[in-house]
Amino acid sequence: MSADLAKDTPTPPTSLRGAARGHVEAAVRTGLLTGRFIPGKAVTLRGLAADLGVSPMPVREVLQRLAAENALEVKANGRVQVPDMTPARFDEVLKARLLLEPELAERALPFLRSKDIRDLQKIDDDIDACLVSGDAESYMRLNHAFHFLIYQASRSQVLLPLVDSLWLQFAPFMRTVYGRVGTASLEDRHKEAIQAMKTQDATALKSAISADIEDGMGLLGKAILDASGPA
Repeated sequence: MSADLAKDTPTPPTSLRGAARGHVEAAVRTGLLTGRFIPGKAVTLRGLAADLGVSPMPVREVLQRLAAENALEVKANGRVQVPDMTPARFDEVLKARLLLEPELAERALPFLRSKDIRDLQKIDDDIDACLVSGDAESYMRLNHAFHFLIYQASRSQVLLPLVDSLWLQFAPFMRTVYGRVGTASLEDRHKEAIQAMKTQDATALKSAISADIEDGMGLLGKAILDASGPA
């Protein structure tokens, strides 16, 4: 794992132990969401601790927490890794996203302001540039930022953590997908979602989010799994 895992992470809390744990958690979550961790490849305590400049203790705490969220798994021999993606697991994650994310978007709609929509447009412009350049890691980071700018406006204390956990579970696999097929063929429904937010059309917003999930994850992910089996 390279040292750039720690870049662009939020400022950690003030307590020393809390600072280390917050730093590690932000870095590991970013690594999962941008595909720096590969499904099936071991994640080592010592390696992560060295990369992030901390002791193994906060790394262990963070990995245990992420294992409880199903983003990582701990083998009987103590090995920690990103779970392999299977067709059954993929279908469950996809169905859960289709159930929860349109609902979150609808709940967020009354709270989204003009500035939020301008910010979303800027993010989407940057995403378009990534798709052209083939920068898959930046695409994944920006795509997450786009969706969660919307979802966090919902102020949900129940659905939002569930969706956050789902993204941690599918992102490493999707990074392998983009590595195989590239980004030039990717399409999103972000512009449709932005237009629905401008007109306060909840039905159109839910439809755009559902279609975005189906197009961005569903079609490509299923095609790769069907062609080659588990990642």
